[in-house]
Amino acid sequence: MKEEIIIAGFGGQGVLSMGKILAYSGIMQDKEVTWMPSYGPEMRGGTANVTVIISDSKISSPVLARFDTAIILNQQSMDKFGPAVKPGGLLIYDPNGITIPPSRQDITICTIDAANESALLGNTKTYNMVVLGAFLKMKPVISMENIVLGLKKSIPERSHHLIGINVQAIETGINNVKIINKV
Repeated sequence: MKEEIIIAGFGGQGVLSMGKILAYSGIMQDKEVTWMPSYGPEMRGGTANVTVIISDSKISSPVLARFDTAIILNQQSMDKFGPAVKPGGLLIYDPNGITIPPSRQDITICTIDAANESALLGNTKTYNMVVLGAFLKMKPVISMENIVLGLKKSIPERSHHLIGINVQAIETGINNVKIINKV
């Protein structure tokens, strides 16, 4: 198994931390992983993306031009990374950040209304965990047990009391992802 993932959006959406949690969770599951972040100097509001590779075998390079999965949180990222999803791959996006939805027929396309779902949970900071849940529903490459371990490793100990709401947000994403196109 090898899953090559790009997560892209604006700074402040939790893009990099979502990738870090996936990477730590992969390590907890005894997988080989890479985590390669990229962001503009603005931090919040600037563009941000992270490439994560999770594999059963050694990873030769963290640099990718094509992806098995793209998780897209804004239009600028859709324009840049939507075409880079491999045929037969998966594209997940939050429609709140997209003005021109993808129309490819050779990939599975899903939406998750993470902005609304995290607001319904009463904590908009769980936005990225709702999105992560949608990914895990479509590609269960990491067990929930190891996701929790990854959360514990990623979140500072002083914030461990928030792990429960984060797990709830992941479950919300699992339960609310919508398939638009299935291949």
